[in-house]
Amino acid sequence: MSTREVRHVVFHTPGPAWEAGKSMFEQPGLQAHLAHYRQWLEAGKMQAGGPFLDSAGGGMMLPTADVSEAEVQAFAQADPSVQAGLLVAHVRPWMLGMKA
Repeated sequence: MSTREVRHVVFHTPGPAWEAGKSMFEQPGLQAHLAHYRQWLEAGKMQAGGPFLDSAGGGMMLPTADVSEAEVQAFAQADPSVQAGLLVAHVRPWMLGMKA
């Protein structure tokens, strides 16, 4: 398996500072999270990202193939919303098995 077939995907789940009863868009600090990942989008390091729409909440970010696991881990943990406890970030390896 080549390294280009593996991406290190960031999954976000609500953290201890998440305010129950508020939508994701009403959470204090969410704008800082979006601004943090917008840096990667503008730098060409993120292919896609967004929230899950089911009751579990959270979301995911899909970095481009050239971003290392160490860089993904560091960036995910540097997210102001993760540092503030609004979100928890988990990085998981994902194999791109099919694509158009």
